[in-house]
Amino acid sequence: MTDPVIDPCVEVVTLASELIAIDTTNLGDPDLPGTERGAAEYVAEKLVEAGYEPILVESGARGRGNVIARLPGADPARGALLVHGHLDVVPADAGEWTVHPFSGEVTDGYVWGRGAVDMKGMVAMTLAVARRFRREGVVPPRDLVFAFLADEEAGGILGARWLVEHRPDLFEGVTEAIGEVGGFSVTLPGDRAGGGPADPVRAYLVETAEKGSMWLRLAARGTAGHGAMLHDDNAIAKLAAAVARLDAHRFPLILTDPVREFLEGVADLTGVPFDEGDPQAAVDRLGNLSRLIGAALRDTANVTLFHAGYRSNVVPSVAEATVDARFLPGREAALARELVDVLGPDIEAVWDTLPAVHTSFDGALVDAMARAIAGEDPGARLLPYMLSAGTDAKSFARLGIRHFGFAPLRLPPELDFTALFHGVNERVPVDALVFGTRVLDRLLRDC
Repeated sequence: MTDPVIDPCVEVVTLASELIAIDTTNLGDPDLPGTERGAAEYVAEKLVEAGYEPILVESGARGRGNVIARLPGADPARGALLVHGHLDVVPADAGEWTVHPFSGEVTDGYVWGRGAVDMKGMVAMTLAVARRFRREGVVPPRDLVFAFLADEEAGGILGARWLVEHRPDLFEGVTEAIGEVGGFSVTLPGDRAGGGPADPVRAYLVETAEKGSMWLRLAARGTAGHGAMLHDDNAIAKLAAAVARLDAHRFPLILTDPVREFLEGVADLTGVPFDEGDPQAAVDRLGNLSRLIGAALRDTANVTLFHAGYRSNVVPSVAEATVDARFLPGREAALARELVDVLGPDIEAVWDTLPAVHTSFDGALVDAMARAIAGEDPGARLLPYMLSAGTDAKSFARLGIRHFGFAPLRLPPELDFTALFHGVNERVPVDALVFGTRVLDRLLRDC
């Protein structure tokens, strides 16, 4: 067992750096071996050092390592809290980065590398607090289940979803969960109601809802032939026209309860009234944050892959594309109908979906989050919001688990944080990791 005087707020930086240095790139191909096993073994070893007996499970495919550990709480009759994070990351081209994306380099006050934000930073914070609790004999108010998961970047099919379907026993008694994407700070202008300039205020976003995911595989068929001939049945041309129509299409603006609650909170903090008749205007005032919140005002559909042809002088008989569509709660069927109308009758479409999830912004866990943030950043406020992307919350919702995105970080106002998700030069401030570890420690002692 390791030295009990280890400070988790110091340890978290080393853990984050070492986790980033383990390349867990997920290419999204379920037929390829996974890359998460090395990181899973690293996490399991750190938990064993602290006195846990973690379970390492490969979720139906070689290399898809998942680690689960449980810390018994004072009241076994209470529902357990799941604290989860994923070990896989999206690809990174080292030639585009200032530092190598899998170096885990600590410089200029940041930990750099793919996964620093999404989401090995939170994994490191969770691991640091879990180790401290076990070393120091901390008994939390209720059972804590720590889960470090594979394959989230490809929908969790070989990670959280596989575990929910094949090993639900690992989450027995869990009623609530925290994970990505939330808990990070945004800096807003202060209340100007009294006149004159006001000090900016910090708010911490808590994810209470996620848009649903719909991945479409499109195909157009035509007549193959020589590229030098006349053609009026070109599969590529058909699909390109359909894709162009989709790119130009704008889905209806819909103000959902989570977005309304967020914008009302911003109005209260800034003193700038929120007009429900024009929510886009309120979103446009959010600066860089508008990318994140604006995508929660409507459904979206973006073409991400296009495949066709095999020689420059051959017109192929088929062209294919992939579309990443995201829908608001309750909009799955409506989005499907709208997509069919926009794409047109010449386009074949099949799709896989993951549901939207939504919970209310209330209850004892939300109150505990507020206390934990206030303990480290007095005067700050929590605001609920809807994530336009998806997380493993979708899988855990199948077990009836209520989910919040809460991976606490206090960020410098000038940092364009949302651009770092899947971006070049992904990095997380060292101070933010230390802050988040303190907040998570407070929360898990109080939840």
